[in-house]
Amino acid sequence: MSAPAYQLPGPLGAVDSVLGGAGTVEYLLLGLLLVNVVTRLLAHRSHVSEAGDDAERLSRHPLHVASNVAMILTAFYYTTLDQHAGIVASTLILGLFVTDLFEFEARNAELRRGVDLDAPKGAIGASVLALLYVGYLSLFQFVAPFWSAIV
Repeated sequence: MSAPAYQLPGPLGAVDSVLGGAGTVEYLLLGLLLVNVVTRLLAHRSHVSEAGDDAERLSRHPLHVASNVAMILTAFYYTTLDQHAGIVASTLILGLFVTDLFEFEARNAELRRGVDLDAPKGAIGASVLALLYVGYLSLFQFVAPFWSAIV
């Protein structure tokens, strides 16, 4: 995708000039989603070790919180560049964020009940869905010639 035909006023215009358009932001979103998967794994390991230490409440992993915030802000910024794809990506990423919130509270409930902590299956599923869509947005250009030859 090409850069927008207009320049956004204020601080977003400066971000536009640095990032250079929607294509760069798609790769940034893909990278942030992959980082989020890794930080989710680190957070789950941290929660399991906290549960083993008989903690009364789990703490949020700061890297996972930072990756969630960066992902949401980038998705909202992408909406200013490509409205349709940005709204779909923002919806999927907000769904992932809400799923993360509920998964964290579910782990706290499991800790209070004294059962083993379960993996964050809902958040993993939401991550896969968001990764598929953002991967399609950012990587389809590499398979487009083959795809158009078949279809």
